[in-house]
Amino acid sequence: MDVDAQGLPAEGRPTDPLVGRVLDSRYRIGPRVARGGMASVYEAVDLRLDRVVAVKVMHAGLGDDDEFAARFVREARAAARLSHPHVVGVFDQGDDHGTVFLAMEYVPGHTLRDLIRKEAPLAPTKALALIDPVLSALAAAHRAGLIHRDIKPENVLIADDGRIKVADFGLAKAVSSDTQHTATGGILIGTVSYLAPELVVDGTSDARADVYAAGVVLYELLTGSKPHEGESPIAVAYKHVHEDVPAPSALVPGLPPYVDALVARATSRDRNNRPADAGVFLHQVHRVRQALAEGVTDDPELTADLAPSAPVVLDVPDDLSISIGEPGGDTLERIPAVTDDLAGYPMEHTAAITTGSSGSTLPAATEPVPVLRGGPSGPPRPPAGGQPPPRRSRSRRGLALFLVALLLAAGAGVGAWWFGVGRYTVTPGVLGVSQSVAAQRLAAEGLDVKVGSPEYSETVDKGLVLHSDPDPGSRVLGGSSVTLVLSLGKERYASPKLRGKTEDQAQDALRKAHLSFGRSIEKYSEALPAGTVLGSDPKPGTMLRPDSAVDVFLSKGPKPIDVRDFTGRKGGLAVSTLERQGLTVERTDEFNDSVPEGRVISQDPDSGQLFKGDTVRLVVSKGPELIAVPDGLRGSGVEAARTRLLDAGFQVDVENSDQYLGLGFVFQVQPGSGELVPRGSTITLYLI
Repeated sequence: MDVDAQGLPAEGRPTDPLVGRVLDSRYRIGPRVARGGMASVYEAVDLRLDRVVAVKVMHAGLGDDDEFAARFVREARAAARLSHPHVVGVFDQGDDHGTVFLAMEYVPGHTLRDLIRKEAPLAPTKALALIDPVLSALAAAHRAGLIHRDIKPENVLIADDGRIKVADFGLAKAVSSDTQHTATGGILIGTVSYLAPELVVDGTSDARADVYAAGVVLYELLTGSKPHEGESPIAVAYKHVHEDVPAPSALVPGLPPYVDALVARATSRDRNNRPADAGVFLHQVHRVRQALAEGVTDDPELTADLAPSAPVVLDVPDDLSISIGEPGGDTLERIPAVTDDLAGYPMEHTAAITTGSSGSTLPAATEPVPVLRGGPSGPPRPPAGGQPPPRRSRSRRGLALFLVALLLAAGAGVGAWWFGVGRYTVTPGVLGVSQSVAAQRLAAEGLDVKVGSPEYSETVDKGLVLHSDPDPGSRVLGGSSVTLVLSLGKERYASPKLRGKTEDQAQDALRKAHLSFGRSIEKYSEALPAGTVLGSDPKPGTMLRPDSAVDVFLSKGPKPIDVRDFTGRKGGLAVSTLERQGLTVERTDEFNDSVPEGRVISQDPDSGQLFKGDTVRLVVSKGPELIAVPDGLRGSGVEAARTRLLDAGFQVDVENSDQYLGLGFVFQVQPGSGELVPRGSTITLYLI
């Protein structure tokens, strides 16, 4: 069979040359899972850590473009600054012989776009539940000084286990003066259906642009369609500038008014009417979710708080230069636009769209744009070549009546404005900033500051504003007070010292420390009696979340020792073994005629269980006792010699010697007199 270098059959070779390749001697590229205008994403294996990752590889040729390469590096650095459960993590970034890539967290599942296609329109409770983690991720980015700039359903991943993560920080940029004031005519990058109006008009990019895009995504979840459609990206872009996002209830009747107000607030064409950042928007989403959970169908106060304060007319610059990526695509990049003189007359914007790759020109899009303001030269000019209309003479009385009516109308208008919205202001976004910064922002809006009781927070650092009352974005009377609640930081308690306490005392101590009792784990202890706490896990002094479980080690008392019988074994071995077990040995050595010297004659106790320090008594044999054969036996009578030997504890054997004459006297003793022999040994008397 014909196989290639990867061991694949010829007919099964991958068409993508990257599949099977190992990048940076570490990442083995697997199947492609997504493709975009700038890069493709592959499932891969990290050979060093033996885990599945996603590898994002820049398209061939783009690596030579410094701007595209810098964008890749920017994505890695932006994601590295964020550590959040709803942000796709970036592990590594590299360049393998011109192949620029990112190694990222692999999230098996589908995108929010797939869910919208299959299930939208969604119930408002589900739509808000889906947008909640997206806003949580964006809020973390905004707190870190980053804006995403390309929020859309395709960049929201839904894992098979239900986790939701925001991906593709490739367009992310730090919030700074240059991002907040990009000159008209600069390059604008983003996705046209989700571009905030200020991005189209002057390239402005701050956290409120992300809020606008998230609001459009919420609109899609609620309705199943995008708010602005058009035959070309130009048409869609100008609708973002000149048309408000419709109320979702126009397509899905029955939605509560406060849901419409939430979408309208987030997608206001005037960015000053939008939530200051994703954290403020998230707080408003939580208010709406609470109202939905309580079954509230109409809440005029909530609706009024969320609704944008006033309509806005945006000034469109004379020369608009944006750019568009792929032909017919959805990504807006460059739109050279030439407008008529803004002299206060209705006009048409005409634009020629040039694609980045081929340079081909798409048909120009025209759309009438009414401009409701005077030109730079004053009131509208008369038609060219015409004569001014003749003035009508008026009587002084008519002029006076006109002036009175005009003054009355102006007074009524001012009064209506004052008693309607004129006295009101909007609380600025102060979440996540210090008390001094929050006070400055509130003072700038004519609001007083009160400080409430601080609260713990897992996400907001100590000393920063956790939340405010009224909430950011609320409409309040000028001069009102706003109560700031500062964060105490993460709520943590030290695990108490429990050693020496009883189990009940340990439970009380943990309860007082705002912790919970976990398990009782029994262990033998020579130091503390049974039922006494030996220690805990985690160790004392460890800082824990409230109600964290702490396991307690309880003493079972001394560990029992099984007694081994050493009778008949070497005494030295018995002593060393018993002492090594922690037992005390009392050894006695005795003569013994039946047990060899050095062996254990007896042991007490010789079975059962003892505890460390208990005593074991051993009797060790010294062997048989040795005594001397009596002197003076030679030459004595046989009976006298026998008597002396028996009295000394010997056995006696009598034999005739080789020189036996029948006299009956002892001629020789064996063993000889004075020799040491074991008691009970046999002494042989040889007679003559």
